Amino acid sequence: MFYKTNYLAINHNFVLVSDGDYLVGLFIEGQRYFMNGFEKAIEDDSLEIFIKTKKMLDKYFKGEVVDFKKIPLKFYSTDFRKLVWSSLLDIEYGTTKSYKDIGKIIEKKTSKNVSLQAVGSAIGHNPISIIVPCHRVINSNGNIGGYAASIDIKKKLLELENKNKI
Repeated sequence: MFYKTNYLAINHNFVLVSDGDYLVGLFIEGQRYFMNGFEKAIEDDSLEIFIKTKKMLDKYFKGEVVDFKKIPLKFYSTDFRKLVWSSLLDIEYGTTKSYKDIGKIIEKKTSKNVSLQAVGSAIGHNPISIIVPCHRVINSNGNIGGYAASIDIKKKLLELENKNKI
């Protein structure tokens, strides 16, 4: 069973999803793949994981550097996507990596060649926006690239982190 709650920030509605113990989704309303796989989640604002995550998001959106690694996460997907998403967790606040960088990390971990298209697709399907910082992945040429929610939201997140970089 999955549970959900809403969270409002930067003039957008976010939907947090949990399996009761772990955060399994943080979707921005209107994004591609919105609630993908979690459409039947039941509303429940009282879960401890939601309360903790909302407090951390409040700090994040106020410009504070937050250690999101303190939030227990669980990925429901393929092994490849889980590997890509867990690699994103290592991108530090206020920094970026390219899709190519992420591809090299995956190749090093698996000792297999990976398609950058597959890496990009996995990043685009990231179910836990912001906390699993796919917004910190840009093109090799320095251009912002895509974002499932919108380029404008990606820019807002990068600007917020850049402005408050330590």
